[in-house]
Amino acid sequence: MKRLHTLIDSPYGPLTLVATDGVLSGLYMTEQRHRPPEETFGDRDPAPFGEAISQLEAYFAGELTEFDVPLRLDGTPFQRTVWHELLQIPYGETRTYGELAAALGKPNASRAVGLANGKNPISVLVPCHRVIGASGSLTGYGGGLDRKQRLLAFEGGAARKAEDALF
Repeated sequence: MKRLHTLIDSPYGPLTLVATDGVLSGLYMTEQRHRPPEETFGDRDPAPFGEAISQLEAYFAGELTEFDVPLRLDGTPFQRTVWHELLQIPYGETRTYGELAAALGKPNASRAVGLANGKNPISVLVPCHRVIGASGSLTGYGGGLDRKQRLLAFEGGAARKAEDALF
């Protein structure tokens, strides 16, 4: 198992991208909760990240709403199920932890969904920032609530601009 990483700038601070055997397996913000130790990221080499970087740049420019970069989501079977469900949340929309739990057929598992959501290894591309509390409140985000609020505002604003352009 060969791991490589690179760093890129973003409107939300530096991002660390990690690849395992050439497939994106991590995207971490600075001071992110549950961020693995730096020494586990492997050597610094931008080679396997060209497409991921291009898509992230287009996303941050408001030109891309859906990523299609291959992902390697390493975690427990339940975590992977939650992370795959996160990928179903459309750009500019949100879901509650309870709605995700219900979609998984486990309506009483909102707390477990929240824990799995918090350990998402590929932020932004696997949109854990789109999950909110039952009351609509911004609860928990490994990258910090300020970033979560900014990401949601960015996506909401970009989605509205796209709709306005159609009419």
